[in-house]
Amino acid sequence: MKVKILFILLVLSNFAQAQLSVAPVFQQAFQKGTRDISGAPGAKYWQNTADYDLKINFNPITREVKGTVEINYVNNSPDVLNELWFKLYPNLYQKGVVRKARIKDADLGDGVQITSAQINNQPKEIASLIIEGTNMHTDITPLAPGKSLKLKFDYHYILNKGSHMRTGQVDEGAHFIAYSFPRVAVYDDIDGWNKIPYSGSEEFYNDFCNFKAAITVPKNYGVWATGDLLNGSEVFSKEVFKKFQLANKSNETIDVIDSITLAQNKVTAQKDFNIFKFEAKNVVDFAFATSNHYLWKATSLVVDSISKRRTRVDAVFNASHKDFYEVIDFAKKTVYYMSYVFPKWPFPYSHETVFDGLDQMEYPMMVNDNPVDNRADAITLTDHEIFHTMFPFYMGTNETKYGWMDEGWATIGEWLISPMIDSTIVDDYGVGPTGSTSGTKDDVPIMTLTPDLKGIASFTNNYPKPGFGYLFIKDYLGEERFNKALHNYITQWNGKHPMPYDFFYSMNTGAGENLDWFWKRWFFEEGVTDLAIKDVIKTQTGYSVIVENKSNKPLPVDLTLTYEDGSIEKSHMSIVAWKAENKEVVARFSTTKKLIKVVLGSSHVPDKDKSNNTYTVKN
Repeated sequence: MKVKILFILLVLSNFAQAQLSVAPVFQQAFQKGTRDISGAPGAKYWQNTADYDLKINFNPITREVKGTVEINYVNNSPDVLNELWFKLYPNLYQKGVVRKARIKDADLGDGVQITSAQINNQPKEIASLIIEGTNMHTDITPLAPGKSLKLKFDYHYILNKGSHMRTGQVDEGAHFIAYSFPRVAVYDDIDGWNKIPYSGSEEFYNDFCNFKAAITVPKNYGVWATGDLLNGSEVFSKEVFKKFQLANKSNETIDVIDSITLAQNKVTAQKDFNIFKFEAKNVVDFAFATSNHYLWKATSLVVDSISKRRTRVDAVFNASHKDFYEVIDFAKKTVYYMSYVFPKWPFPYSHETVFDGLDQMEYPMMVNDNPVDNRADAITLTDHEIFHTMFPFYMGTNETKYGWMDEGWATIGEWLISPMIDSTIVDDYGVGPTGSTSGTKDDVPIMTLTPDLKGIASFTNNYPKPGFGYLFIKDYLGEERFNKALHNYITQWNGKHPMPYDFFYSMNTGAGENLDWFWKRWFFEEGVTDLAIKDVIKTQTGYSVIVENKSNKPLPVDLTLTYEDGSIEKSHMSIVAWKAENKEVVARFSTTKKLIKVVLGSSHVPDKDKSNNTYTVKN
């Protein structure tokens, strides 16, 4: 017998439409016209950019990164710039730098050494470069709006051997090199220069730029990097290059570098040194990795059914790490599901390379993933990091201040895509901590700036809490309307710098509904997450289950009913249950069966107190 379920809100009166509290700096952006309350970029929106030409020599024995970077920086702002700020991210490992990350004394060094500098082809005194930890700044001849200048730096530093924080040596013959060059900091319409130092905890905020890179390494070392390899026939052996070309157009997995190729030293051209050349356009960063003993599996797939554009997927790994033999499959499926299911947007880049490293970190077209002990962890790690391709790389969010704008999306991506790869997975990443720590001293609103987070909130505010916000609004809107809203946001802001209000208002516009009632309570306010079964009442036609919301948070209502005959029925109501700010909702069940137990909750609804989630019915 099919159970008929009817949810009744106990409060059905009209309620005042909630409005978000907009910080003054964002109000000013709306007034200036750089951003619009519709969620779209304003008519006067701008962002600065640059072209980078990198020449990097990497010595795997000494771990010295030695490079020259030439930058053509364009001031698209309406402001005259009298100074330039730069990021020297490797200075996280410099002695004396204030940091949140734990770095061993043995890995501390002199940091980035600038040996020469030029501005517009004129020498710049090194002493005029003010280096303060991971920030560097200097005065310049005023740079007018719409004008550009040329910069050139020669530099070097020693890559860390241990204390692997997103970059460093993996083993004696493998290295992941990220943030390896001086780069101009973001200057935007909200904060001006991004002067927040890199502490090893918060992540990054960079402009969309074009990169050309020439990476010099000894023979037998392959290089994988952001962007397209331009000279594969010159640096790889004929056999490896042929298989590389095949992988770019094949649906099958190709062993581009296998154990035989490694044993015979037939990976690269047999010159003392090889220069690998890459090019990447309109991306926020450039990273590369190198190894002389890793296997390389590659395949590709069509990511856009209209243009038939393909993306190559790579797994580059140590042969002893058995979990990585399946990573190529997990990565390919992730790219497929991202393109066709969620967020249902063609994967935006030409390749995605998963490199066997010592971290769990994303970069444009690159992933630095450590080996794990079981298949489920390999799946969730792979899809989480690859999902970052959309946020923050395609959508240039400010991770430094608003980590939730990218980590929350990677979390919901992991929750949804992992079961698509393996239906036995129930990914409850962060569910328990979100519920158990809600309402405690460190549980602050999601909108709290990332550098200000403490304790457990450094995790919950960035990962599961915003993930729940996205998941719950997806459930509320339904698949079609949610995709319309999300695609509106992506269309308007890809390749740009969306801020929180741009996201909220863009989603409102795309959904055709003001969702501020939810955004306000979930992202701007504190409070526990706690639902309870208040009572179960026998009625003439069945049963009424009264569910109480003991918090201010809108949460889905999931009920599992067990009947005397052993049958089980489930019911679900989205966050609409609490839209009217009511504290109770009634679920009415029309049935002739004898109900014996009701359980409230699901795997993706955080609940602080589960002792009131089970009700034994007394008939």
